[in-house]
Amino acid sequence: MASTPPSHAPSASMSRSKTSRDDRRSQADSMLRSALSATGSDSSTSSTPTTSPSHHSARRHNSKKSSSTSTSSSLLPGLNSRLTEPSKSGRERPCVDNRPLSFLSRSSSATASLTCDQLHTAESDGGATQAKTPEPRLHPKKRNLVERLQRADSAVAGSPSRMTAAEAKQRVRELQREVDRASAASPQRSTAGLFKAVYSTDLLFLIDTTGSMTDYIDAAKEQVKGIMNDIKEAFLNEADVRIAVVGYKDHGDTPNIQFLDFTPSADRVRQFLNQLEAIGGDDTPEDVLGGIQQAINASWDQQSRCIVHIADAPPHGRMLHNLARDSWDNYIEPGSEPHGLLHEPLLRQLIQLKINYALLHINSSTDRMASAFSHIYAAAGADIKLLSSNTYLHDGGVSDASTRCSASAGLQFEELQLGAAYSTLRHLVLKTATSSASRTANRLSSSLSSLGKAGAIGGRSDKLASNLDAIDEDVPLEKVSPEWETPGWLDETLVVEGFCPDIVVHSGSTLNDMMALDENIKLSVVELTIYARSKPFSKGALRTSSYARTAASTDRFVVKSFIKSGKGIAHLAEDLRCQALCKAFALEFNALLEAEHSIDFIVTACLQGRSGMRLADRCISLEPLIGGEYVKYNSNCGYVNEDEGQFNQTAQAFSHFTFERSYGHFLITDLQGAGPLLTDPSVQTLDEERFKLNDTNVNQEGFKFFFATHVCNSICRKLKLKSNREMVMSGNYDFRERWPSLDSTVCCSNKLCRRIIRLASAQKSDDFPGHQWCDTCWPQLESSTVEWICIAPGPYHEFNASKFFYESQGQPTPHTCPEHRERDTTVSGAAVVGGSLWNRMKSSNQKRSISGRSW
Repeated sequence: MASTPPSHAPSASMSRSKTSRDDRRSQADSMLRSALSATGSDSSTSSTPTTSPSHHSARRHNSKKSSSTSTSSSLLPGLNSRLTEPSKSGRERPCVDNRPLSFLSRSSSATASLTCDQLHTAESDGGATQAKTPEPRLHPKKRNLVERLQRADSAVAGSPSRMTAAEAKQRVRELQREVDRASAASPQRSTAGLFKAVYSTDLLFLIDTTGSMTDYIDAAKEQVKGIMNDIKEAFLNEADVRIAVVGYKDHGDTPNIQFLDFTPSADRVRQFLNQLEAIGGDDTPEDVLGGIQQAINASWDQQSRCIVHIADAPPHGRMLHNLARDSWDNYIEPGSEPHGLLHEPLLRQLIQLKINYALLHINSSTDRMASAFSHIYAAAGADIKLLSSNTYLHDGGVSDASTRCSASAGLQFEELQLGAAYSTLRHLVLKTATSSASRTANRLSSSLSSLGKAGAIGGRSDKLASNLDAIDEDVPLEKVSPEWETPGWLDETLVVEGFCPDIVVHSGSTLNDMMALDENIKLSVVELTIYARSKPFSKGALRTSSYARTAASTDRFVVKSFIKSGKGIAHLAEDLRCQALCKAFALEFNALLEAEHSIDFIVTACLQGRSGMRLADRCISLEPLIGGEYVKYNSNCGYVNEDEGQFNQTAQAFSHFTFERSYGHFLITDLQGAGPLLTDPSVQTLDEERFKLNDTNVNQEGFKFFFATHVCNSICRKLKLKSNREMVMSGNYDFRERWPSLDSTVCCSNKLCRRIIRLASAQKSDDFPGHQWCDTCWPQLESSTVEWICIAPGPYHEFNASKFFYESQGQPTPHTCPEHRERDTTVSGAAVVGGSLWNRMKSSNQKRSISGRSW
């Protein structure tokens, strides 16, 4: 990609608050330095930004000629003992034949490998004729090899990628200014009215009005007013609800079809139902298709649309029933009815109109109709739910449709058991209406991300509908299994730098600080080489995903790239801050519950290529590849997974917890992932200026979407969460205020992992002081350790370096041993010691509980 860091235009002025904060830090450094000096503290504390592992000790090459060994070591007095320092195993590690001593030249993106054999050969060639002299000298061939490394490293050392701690800090400041500029340039918009636009519902009753349906018609008459009130209350008394009725008989009856178009008046619906008389019917089937055609012609207008079909007889046509005799159907051949209708074109029109379909099952005569209808909806990607008692559940592939349940489905076909229990009609209709609205909201969720909030919220439902239909992008995808071990399959090399969340220790005040101010969600700078597949394997509303790996890790990653231009590093930086905040909530949530309810969020890095190289302007994100079955638990627009499994209950309770813990200022939804490891969450905010660049943040409307469908479970009750649907409707909230202060918890020290780990189970080593590692990252520290040639001036010697360790800290592996490595003078030694001391002082005086209101 590129050879210079991402360019951020400097702002015209610096915030006064930022400048004063820096001044205060500088004064604090001076005061701490003086105090430490007065108490005899060692002022020579290492000031490198990252502590170098102690086992990276310089080691002299084990030459076969002892004379050259003794003379070489005399170049620097006292170096011999240091160069022969044993490795962490307690003895010198022997030189392994043909083991490469690798050096990655970032200026040329090429790798030069020197094996120990090459060095032995260079030393031995002509060695017999070389006269011994008191002046130490390397053989010319060996010296040439070392000089090659020195020249390559000089080119790298002169590049701006080797930044000091002060430069990294300045880079983060520049990023924040870029985010501020992008937020200021983002058009002012309000999400007010989105909930009403999505959840306003058109509900059509499609009713068989022949002789056997008298009791069901009477039940509809008695319950219609309650049904309308239930739906309005379920939608927080904000949504508009309209009801229409289509009554159908058979072809020989007059009238054959009776119709009331959509009306918001429950009294008008009741009056119309009073006019319906349950008589007629000739043969066994009825004119179902004629009723569906009339339903299609109704004045559908609201975004949430649903048909509730109440019937005890199938349509005409041998493909839609299983009657024992053809003579029982006067129009046995499909299309032979007087109107000539076929079910497939009619169902496709319903799908085109975005109408959800619910069949209230009375008896088994409608089983084949339900199966045939569900197939048409399934072909359009709808969510399908058939009763387990359906005769055709496992016939002709219907089994696949019956279990098809996807969070991404925008429509739904479901079969619900009504039977002879007329009193359940009200409950089933309410369930159907809320499920229909949830599917509509889920469909809208994608459009919000693709179009941006300003584009999706237009006030008029017809404008909103047109926007919903114009969001798909034709991106070719590669549908093959990843070939991780095939050389060259990851066919794109990306040399990038960027940012990732700086999350290590979580104390009692961490979450409050992060909620209070975006700048308290700390970021750090990383430099990486990534090997990626050039062809994406999946896409979402905004971005494509490709398989990837980093240069020094065996972990598997995903690179995500924007489908459309217009979004850059500022948008990605806001996304990763959202994920860091989610992880902070998860740390507290986990500490309040048993281990089986623990959740975690992956962290991402937002990256950009260096300018001057190919793909320099490309902004990408890098995140771990999640294995296992991917599940969506809820969305930012009210979708709720109905699975009764334990982790689904945990996920729903976690969303509720974030609203309660933040005192109604934040709500984390869009929970999805594999098991307890989640990705791509959405943060809804009370303050419309927070996370403004995130298109999935619909602010207070997101609160309404959540509580319209959320049902508190045992975990919510265990956490003593108070907020509920009624409070959202009234605007009067009551929150749990006191929360226990938690002991400090940690995340894995790998900046590309940051998995939450319990302090007692964290892997630690004296070789990596101050770091904690998860079980996945821990073994890679050793497995990636290589022998490097130290290129510093002086005698030839080697040292051990863990390439994974440096990559995990977002740094290139150094090419000088720890003794020859220059210290970063921009880091204050007093700050390192004083910061640790200050943290210990704070932790020793922690409060027993935290006020949710206090932040």
